[in-house]
Amino acid sequence: MADQKGSSDEILHELFGLMKIYKDGRVERLSGTDVVPAGLDAETGVLSKDVVISPEPKVSARLYLPPKIPAGEKLPLLLYFHGGAFVTESAFSPTYMKPLNLLAAEANVLIASVDFRLAPEHPLPAAYDDGWTALKWAASHAAGDGGEEWLNEYADFDGGVFLGGDSVGANISHHLAMRVGSTEDNSVDGVKINGLFFNCPFFWGEEKIGDDLAIQFISPFVETIWKIALPEATGLDDPRINPAKDPELGKLGCKRVLIYVAEKDVLKHRGWQYKEALISSGWQGAAEVVEVKGEEHIFNLNKPTCDNAMAMLKNLATFFHDSNP
Repeated sequence: MADQKGSSDEILHELFGLMKIYKDGRVERLSGTDVVPAGLDAETGVLSKDVVISPEPKVSARLYLPPKIPAGEKLPLLLYFHGGAFVTESAFSPTYMKPLNLLAAEANVLIASVDFRLAPEHPLPAAYDDGWTALKWAASHAAGDGGEEWLNEYADFDGGVFLGGDSVGANISHHLAMRVGSTEDNSVDGVKINGLFFNCPFFWGEEKIGDDLAIQFISPFVETIWKIALPEATGLDDPRINPAKDPELGKLGCKRVLIYVAEKDVLKHRGWQYKEALISSGWQGAAEVVEVKGEEHIFNLNKPTCDNAMAMLKNLATFFHDSNP
């Protein structure tokens, strides 16, 4: 019996601080499982609520409505996808409550933070498929007669729909935009995507770029994430983790991309590479990379009111409200 118990405790994969996967199939999440309720945020005046997008598979979202909406005006709509290495966190996590309340208030944007299925129980493309379900659900409100009153009344579907997220959430946003770009009319049921916002995007590749010591430290972690998220992946140059190797990249289904990277984040090189790959792909759009000095991966989630995080919010306000295509 002792031997059987010992074998059940053998670890197949371990992501430090995030999760353990045991050889018997058990999954132990070490972080990202706490949730906080929606409601009125006293600091910003933002009101949030939770909605079910699809009962099966279960896809839901937390909506954030800013307090100052000019009469008769519509707000940009941001479909936001959380990070967590594809394996942890949720749209209802305390990690995201304050940053997204601040974003909704400072940028005056309506946010739908999407809760998607996680690996290893639901490997990719589950998260991508859930994102597409959420995008089609949002688009179903374009005529003002969808099932969610906030989207009917406040969302600007005429050039004001954005996709974005941090880390793997940026990865999901990219793949949704690629799927939009593969449609005949470059839209989701007639709704165009105005732009993408990436915060410290999670991309990687076979060729290691950047600081050697940092790469040696982070490579096993990133490669394990990808092995868990997509067990049948063809390698680290699979376009789902390395868009620079995607021959269809030029079909990205939007015209504007804003990429935030952090100086001390080894993934920053992938953000810069993404922009370069877009330009060389023949994509007809405008991409900008903002490198934030002195900061680390997803710095704004850990320090949502620091100077650099607040500067990001002001820049995002301009990005979301810019009327240029």
